[in-house]
Amino acid sequence: MVNPTDMTLLEQAAAVRERRISPVELVDQHLERIERYDGELAAYATVNEAGARRAAKEAEQKVTAGVELPPLHGVPVSVKDTWPVAGLRFSAGSRAFADRVAPADAAVVTALREAGTVILGTTNAAEFGCSSYTETFYGAARNPHAPARGAGGSSGGAAASVAAGLAAGALGSDGGGSVRIPAASCGVVGIKPSRGRVTPAPGSDALGLGTAGPLARTVADAAALLDVMSGSLPGDASALPPVPDGCFRASADRDPGRLRIGVLPPVDGAAGPCLTAAGATADLLSGLGHNVSEALHAGPDDYRDFFTVLWTTLAAAVPVPEDKEGELLDLTRWLREEGRRHSAADLATALARMQVKARELGRRFAGFDVLLSPTLAGVPPEVGALVDSRDPARTYENMLALIPHTPLFNITGQPSVSLPLHWTADGLPIGIMLTGRVHHEAALISLAAQVERALPWHDRRPRLVAGAR
Repeated sequence: MVNPTDMTLLEQAAAVRERRISPVELVDQHLERIERYDGELAAYATVNEAGARRAAKEAEQKVTAGVELPPLHGVPVSVKDTWPVAGLRFSAGSRAFADRVAPADAAVVTALREAGTVILGTTNAAEFGCSSYTETFYGAARNPHAPARGAGGSSGGAAASVAAGLAAGALGSDGGGSVRIPAASCGVVGIKPSRGRVTPAPGSDALGLGTAGPLARTVADAAALLDVMSGSLPGDASALPPVPDGCFRASADRDPGRLRIGVLPPVDGAAGPCLTAAGATADLLSGLGHNVSEALHAGPDDYRDFFTVLWTTLAAAVPVPEDKEGELLDLTRWLREEGRRHSAADLATALARMQVKARELGRRFAGFDVLLSPTLAGVPPEVGALVDSRDPARTYENMLALIPHTPLFNITGQPSVSLPLHWTADGLPIGIMLTGRVHHEAALISLAAQVERALPWHDRRPRLVAGAR
């Protein structure tokens, strides 16, 4: 039998449902793999071994009883440490909250449980989700394909857990690219859904930038997780109607039809491998019958000023006890200091400018069904390479230079996916980003799955080195 940790999320769900493997065995295999390899990767912040084993036994009892099983019954997943999981440490990647324990699940975590998944633990995340790399007091989340390089951020541990087979899928979040950046870095699939698709409860998304999003090995796996995550609650700032046709997973099996694909021009300084990958993807899409042409330029000049006001305000809004401020990372402290400089009028103006820019971008790209670009402007950087210890403002600029396009679609609220379509000669993943029309995840997933069938990737496995946790 295939090693269970090498199976896709949907393969694991089918194996449990068909009684070819027990949830207990499946969880045990993943926990053993975490024990063996996560010392090198620092993907996990907290491993919930006792809770996962208990949940696996309960899942096995339901299988034995012959009751109707939920869609992902017994499948082991991880949850980014910016989402509360009842009874587990909830640090949001910060030493300032190292002793905090979540009193209850986030709504999206409850949805994962109701779908039958077993939560293995919480994953290493950038402090308060503020950076495009994940280097925290837990250590640096490392790229399973090249451990000298980072896993990206802010959902770096989540992406690393999936790429390394330490979880079948993961819950992340994306406010400026934080699902797609680590997906590209680690060679997995990451979906940022449309604004309002997933409830942020018990938190809020007052500025409209952030959303939960799945990370998985295949498009179908990620779509199945998105089905589970989708939903709104009273009080949400944005909410969407039920999933079209009731299932994003089914979209992965549908032909997307002939689409109009707009290729975003490269930004200054974009690395050769990323440009080559984007060009190869454009050729692939053309060969699949799509109408591919160049789109107008878009990049940091479209959003830097007002996005920075919003980003720094979000960092400043985290209620950190005064005596804990000194425990924050340099970048976080700088972001908070900048955020405190802004008045209520500054914030209102930035929100208005974001709305205006979103409408302008909608007009700019109205002729396209999907936009194409590299997810990152460079290959995954080495651990520490983005950080300027003397100048946090330079660190922030380094981040934007690496991720010129990802924040655009947090601003517009469009669904966006990073796919591990290409790899460098020395084995580094190069993510390709496809972005669809607002609320049209189904069409985007159909296209992404078509591309995956043409150029499959999920059999690529990193060569891991054992290291004690």
